[in-house]
Amino acid sequence: MERYYKLCQQHMGKVARITDRNGRVHVGRIERVSNRKVYIRPVGGSRRGLGFGYYGGYYGGYYGWGPAYGIGLGFITGFALAGLLFF
Repeated sequence: MERYYKLCQQHMGKVARITDRNGRVHVGRIERVSNRKVYIRPVGGSRRGLGFGYYGGYYGGYYGWGPAYGIGLGFITGFALAGLLFF
């Protein structure tokens, strides 16, 4: 858990791709990090309103316009900067 806390703190304000224990992929800008959760704001999307990744297990939506939401640091199984993967 401490590893992901430090990673998220180090990359605050950047877009990250986070995978949780359930296999869901969350793509968003890291807004805040507490000692238990990382809060990300979904980003991306196409002109048709479909997202580039999963958000809570559902594909689509208006990414970049939704509120930030928290992911428990203990539930994170993967972390990558999205800029390296998508942009």
